[in-house]
Amino acid sequence: MLKVFTRTLLFNPHRLFSSTPFLTPLSLMSTAAVKRVGTHNGSFHCDEALGCFMIRLTNKFSDAHIVRTRDPKILGKVFVKKPELLQVLDTLDAVLDVGGVYDPVKDRYDHHQKGFDEVFGHGFNTKLSSAGLIYKHFGREIIAKELQVDKDHPDVQRLFLAVYKSFMEAIDAIDNGINQYDTDQTPRYVNSTHLSSRVGKLNLDWIDPDQSAEKENAAFDRAMALAGTEFLDSIRSHARSWLPARSIVIECLAARHDIDPSGEIMVLNRFCPWKLHLFELEEEEKIEPSVKYVLYQDDRSKHWRVQAVAIAPDRFESRKALPVPWRGLRDDELSKESGIPGGVFVHMSGFIGGNQTYEGALDMARSALKL
Repeated sequence: MLKVFTRTLLFNPHRLFSSTPFLTPLSLMSTAAVKRVGTHNGSFHCDEALGCFMIRLTNKFSDAHIVRTRDPKILGKVFVKKPELLQVLDTLDAVLDVGGVYDPVKDRYDHHQKGFDEVFGHGFNTKLSSAGLIYKHFGREIIAKELQVDKDHPDVQRLFLAVYKSFMEAIDAIDNGINQYDTDQTPRYVNSTHLSSRVGKLNLDWIDPDQSAEKENAAFDRAMALAGTEFLDSIRSHARSWLPARSIVIECLAARHDIDPSGEIMVLNRFCPWKLHLFELEEEEKIEPSVKYVLYQDDRSKHWRVQAVAIAPDRFESRKALPVPWRGLRDDELSKESGIPGGVFVHMSGFIGGNQTYEGALDMARSALKL
């Protein structure tokens, strides 16, 4: 049984750096125990902010100091006076999103160099960003810590893949300029509320009179906190809610022929996040015909819902929407039109409807299959 996560953050995301300068303090330069992770300075993106957050969750780089520079040879000329104390990127313990090298053996995780084509694998073909590289190499360790289980626990691998699919892949794609859809059409609306966009807005405004490195680094601190907190929230949500739901969907999917001989109606014996599980299980088990309707009880009203399954997890269109004559009707009008007592509503798009009883909801689904 999965151990429900109840611990607090592994560290306070609002104290990512000490009160000393953002560059590694001189007093720490010779301290071998202090790990230093390098990334570039200047404008930042979600991938290196999240990458820096994630790598500091690992045992190897726990609470490492973050060093921000684009200079591959000399760092901190304005901060140090003794040449022997000058640092180079090559001497840092890890470097990500800068340096032009991808070499996990040496903990180098850049993705900008010519010829780089690393992907996550496991069926995913999106080119990785620096965040994706860190997740690919350290994600299992981070998830195992969150679940408080060994890295080889099967739940770790399930979450490793699920979090990449639902959270990480979009960050990789956006950073690498990969469109979500293969189309030349102008988008119908602009989405500037996703994580990568919100992190980008934390960069210093061009009209800000203070463009100092200190203020820039403080903004990067906030970016790490924002990206990192949402990353951990994604893991925890999957662990608490998404993963336990899988066993429920497996059981209910197996019983679908007991509900209706067609096998196209599934009843949840307990409401849970079912959509992605259903698509994955149908693909894994080569289920034909696919499920068209899912029935479940509304916990508040105690009425039953009939939800049409979408054609894909990220699409609004239904495999078989509820009949057009029912759409937009409620209560007695719906019952009269459908010929099924207890009607509550059917949405205008036909993606969902309701009935006062389980029997009524099942009759609605069965009738909809035939219309």
